[in-house]
Amino acid sequence: MSAAPSFADAVDRISAARTFAELVDEARGQTAGHAYRILVKVVHPDVAPAGRAAAATAAFARLAELWAGRDGRVLTTSRAAYRVGAVVASGDIAELHAVDGDAALLKLPRRPGDNDLMRAEAAALGRLVTDGDPKFRAYAPRLIESFTHEDAARARRTATIVERQNGFVSLAEVRRAYPGGIPARDAAWMWRRLLTGLGWAHRAGVVHGAVLPEHVLVHPAEHGVVLVDWCYSVAPGTPVPALVARHRAAYPPEVTAGRPATAATDIFMATGLMLGLVADPPAALRRFAAGCSYDAPRMRPQDAWSLLGELDELLENLYGPRRFRPFAMPA
Repeated sequence: MSAAPSFADAVDRISAARTFAELVDEARGQTAGHAYRILVKVVHPDVAPAGRAAAATAAFARLAELWAGRDGRVLTTSRAAYRVGAVVASGDIAELHAVDGDAALLKLPRRPGDNDLMRAEAAALGRLVTDGDPKFRAYAPRLIESFTHEDAARARRTATIVERQNGFVSLAEVRRAYPGGIPARDAAWMWRRLLTGLGWAHRAGVVHGAVLPEHVLVHPAEHGVVLVDWCYSVAPGTPVPALVARHRAAYPPEVTAGRPATAATDIFMATGLMLGLVADPPAALRRFAAGCSYDAPRMRPQDAWSLLGELDELLENLYGPRRFRPFAMPA
């Protein structure tokens, strides 16, 4: 029987692990269940060393996520049974596990304290279906199911199953692939479709609230755009409930001050995101962006679809009639 690791070693191993299998010492004949029980006893917040309560809480939550998402596990809800695979991505508040191969994703928050954000996302995705124009449905992932998940430690977290966006990459990945930026003519289709998706959401009564590089997915070959992570979404006139701290500078003043968000909030963030993606933006594009980036929301454009018409006119003046331009990520 393998000895229990020290608290520090257990925290380090749990933090570094991508799958639960990495925590199992098979060479010593350890089973997954045995490894889990040992680690639970070591990092449980109730037995944490003095001054290490926060580290214990984080490690305990992460351990529960790894256990819940161990390969081959079947997660059964009132509606279906899902084969849960490994973690494929880490979001701002949740881990995303492959479900049923590449068919869907299980989104499981790291902390029960973020259940309200998970419920907000489920509500927003539902509202986009009921109140949004169906012809723009592809601009957001389809919500398959939302439910409460109770792990082995009896922690209850709001989880969702959403369709997976195969073939898409985030604008964060585009930035990393093209650190010097991309030509404005390549960014044009992304910008146009982003405004289309935002206009659709706004007409349905939803402000996204976090138009950030990781939350905008693009399909390089098909020129598709999908807005993901609706956890921060609100109805117009409601403050955004939380910020992604590392992107604080990308938010307009009304969000950081806790004031009501509107369509102009998303337009501000989308403008900064897209302009920052362009290598050497033309002066006309800079002026267009400046008009969308005033501190006062009332001075910014209020309608993403009307703004799209202005962007189209600007792009035609710069480059002539629209033509399909192939875009690819580096191999």
